[in-house]
Amino acid sequence: MSRLGNLGARLYRGEVGYDFVAKRMLWYGVSILITITAIVGLGVRGLNMGIEFKGGAVYTTPSTTVSASQAEKVAEEAAGHDAIVQELGTGGLRIQVSGLDTEAANSLKDEIAAGVDVPVKDITAELVGPSWGEQIANKAWTGLGVFMVLVVVYLAIAFEWRMAVAALIALIHDLTITVGVYALVGFEVTPGTVIGLLTILGYSLYDTVVVFDGLKESTKDVTKQTRYTYSEIANRSLNGTLVRSINTTVVALLPVAGLLFIGGGFLGAGMLNDISLSLFVGLAAGAYSSIFIATPLVADLKERDPQMKALRKRVLAKRAATAPSQEDGDPDGEPLGGVPQGATAGVVGPRGRRGRSTENRR
Repeated sequence: MSRLGNLGARLYRGEVGYDFVAKRMLWYGVSILITITAIVGLGVRGLNMGIEFKGGAVYTTPSTTVSASQAEKVAEEAAGHDAIVQELGTGGLRIQVSGLDTEAANSLKDEIAAGVDVPVKDITAELVGPSWGEQIANKAWTGLGVFMVLVVVYLAIAFEWRMAVAALIALIHDLTITVGVYALVGFEVTPGTVIGLLTILGYSLYDTVVVFDGLKESTKDVTKQTRYTYSEIANRSLNGTLVRSINTTVVALLPVAGLLFIGGGFLGAGMLNDISLSLFVGLAAGAYSSIFIATPLVADLKERDPQMKALRKRVLAKRAATAPSQEDGDPDGEPLGGVPQGATAGVVGPRGRRGRSTENRR
């Protein structure tokens, strides 16, 4: 078995683990800091909306010797504001200018043809009206609202309302971070970006449901025992699914990273950035929220329940009662004989007496 597989097995059995739930205030603070940064970036810089939302024109030229930077300068001087130019595999250029009406688009087409030294008739122009982008935005908001409502209803029925609230907060957390990164980086927001945002919601929910399913199974009849509190069981359950969550996230991030860094970065296919950046940031944020936010938040809400409060009191009282029994042990907190606390020291007979095999050895 590999090291990672061995670690996953030990985490699942509870032999090792990290106390995520106990350090939840640290994770909350990190998330709040990241969210505030994203909101400030969104408020200061805003989103760079594409022509699908603002309206504009896209010009596609045949093969030309003019570079993208030269064509960008020509288009910006003719339009009076920023333009986006991308080199195509055919040797042509894709020039995108927002905020144009039909008359301005035709006039700009002539100036671009002269600037890039190609005939006007060979340039393909596509005019996009702002009303179409407004319809896309409204449908995206409607789909997002319906998705959120269905998620809350499903989780409340399948699990409980506390898990539904935690999952909803995690989804909003992922959306806010992704949109904030778009504002800080300055990438253009297109319909592909909207598709990517809706996609990461499904992934983030899947990862959260996997963790919650293990938590539901681990906390079944939790009040009938006095060994662990709810938070401790939740942490053990989270450690049990930790390796699975990490593996799933890494496998999902690798192809998306290829699209973003190789396709959009090295190969210059800027259109891939529209969807790949939202997927990359959203997948990473979804994995973070499912581990560091969702489960600790459920434990936080659950510990406020009167039954869980009573369970915590019973568990702490039992531990306080058994603590004095360690005074006769060694300095490391183990009883004489080197047997760890809670372990079975040989065969135990009725009323706590040792069995015959131990007595015969004596």
